[in-house]
Amino acid sequence: MNNEIIIGISGASGVQYAIRLLETLNKIKEVETDLVISEAAKKLIKIETDFSIGEIEKLGDHVYADDDFTAPIASGSHRTKGMIIAPCSMKTLASIAIGMSDTLISRAADVCLKEKRPLVLMVRETPINLIHIENMKKAAQAGASILPASPAFYQRPSSIDDMLDFMAGRALDLMGVEHHLYKRWNE
Repeated sequence: MNNEIIIGISGASGVQYAIRLLETLNKIKEVETDLVISEAAKKLIKIETDFSIGEIEKLGDHVYADDDFTAPIASGSHRTKGMIIAPCSMKTLASIAIGMSDTLISRAADVCLKEKRPLVLMVRETPINLIHIENMKKAAQAGASILPASPAFYQRPSSIDDMLDFMAGRALDLMGVEHHLYKRWNE
């Protein structure tokens, strides 16, 4: 199995989660990243962070436009370890839940589901309504792991970085990637 992990950044608040994932995966020599940033996410990156789009793209090993359906990750014959969408907007979740592959992010997610590869959706919305819940249920029934962006506090975070580490670590746990980003329960 290829050790590529697809990172999709969709248009929801919390793009810092994906940045932390990319920074962490960059330090793991055995893992390559395929990065896709939606147009809405590019706007949020400018609003929420001091990073430029170029700086974030440099964190990915392979970078694809969200409308590039010729990208290798759009095909099931291109083997990857799986995909993490962080943050996962409710629009992206809805597209995945109904199988509408209208962007490269939703197409790569669909490929992961049909090929039985891990798909982690770090959903980011609050409060959530019944439509969101039903879409999460559909995606989970199709094989996705739903990981709400809800950091824990038992490790007593002292900074935003600690909370980002926790969520990035939980996503990597679901992908089976070893890390030391946060203190585990009772450690």
